[in-house]
Amino acid sequence: MKKTIMILLTAMLAMVISACAGDKESTVEVKQSAKEIADQMLEKVEQPAFMELSAQELKDVYNIDAAKLADYSVRIPLMNVKSNELAILKVKDAKDIPAIEAAVKKRAEDAQKPFEHYLPDQYENAKNYQVITKGNYVLFVISDRADELIKVYESFFKTK
Repeated sequence: MKKTIMILLTAMLAMVISACAGDKESTVEVKQSAKEIADQMLEKVEQPAFMELSAQELKDVYNIDAAKLADYSVRIPLMNVKSNELAILKVKDAKDIPAIEAAVKKRAEDAQKPFEHYLPDQYENAKNYQVITKGNYVLFVISDRADELIKVYESFFKTK
């Protein structure tokens, strides 16, 4: 009888442990490209006119090598009167995520500087940036409507 109880307890413990481990290692599945996600986000939440960065501009502005990314879409304002930015970065290797997050945070600091003494409302906007990591994706948003953009962004992710 004691052996049966021990076997049942061991089996239950194994199920609990495997269920918890499954949560930690859940994969993030996204079917759309970073550009498609960004396009749809901007379609649903109005933002100032943006230009999309090339790989060289990504290196120059964000100090991120596009070779570390599986996919990306980075939008910055066409004119330097708005601080809004949107970057969706799909990192190839999870070990590079901390470096990508650090580069994005450095970009956030750099984006604040032009507005510090120029346009106080845009400076405040730039100071309230958000960085969100989901799986191998890093989202960077500067917007007075960041919460709405993030809500649309998160709708693309399914936990498997």
